[in-house]
Amino acid sequence: MRPFILAAGLILAAGAAFADPIEGVWQTQPDEGAFAHVTVAPCGGAFCGTITRTFRDGAEYQSPNLGRQIVIDMAPQGSGNYAGRVWRPSNDRVYAGKAAVSGDRMSLSGCIAGGLLCSSQTWAKVR
Repeated sequence: MRPFILAAGLILAAGAAFADPIEGVWQTQPDEGAFAHVTVAPCGGAFCGTITRTFRDGAEYQSPNLGRQIVIDMAPQGSGNYAGRVWRPSNDRVYAGKAAVSGDRMSLSGCIAGGLLCSSQTWAKVR
C-alpha cells in the first residue's frame, strides 16, 4: 500500500511542476469597481477560463456571470502566447482572443477585424 501512495504523490507533484503557465487563478483588471477571479484549466487540447468569484466595491458578491466561461479554447502558440476566444460580459459578445503570459501577469486581448482592433486587459495571477 505504501508504494502506491508514494507513487501517487510523486505523480501529483510532477503534474503541478509541469503545469502550463496559463493555468491557475487570475484576477481580472477592475472595470467600474468590479473584478473577478477566473480559473484557467485545460479543456481538450487548449485552455478555458471560468469566472469563479466576483467582487464589487471591495466586497465579494454573487454576479450572474459566476460559472460563465470567459476564456475559450486558448491554444498554446509557444513562448507564453495563446490564441482562442474571449467573452466580454459587458456586451455579451465573443471575440477572437490572444493571451500572453509573463510570470504572474497575463495580457489578454479581444479583437475584431482580423486582429486589427483589439482591447486589452492585464490580469494578475492569484495562485
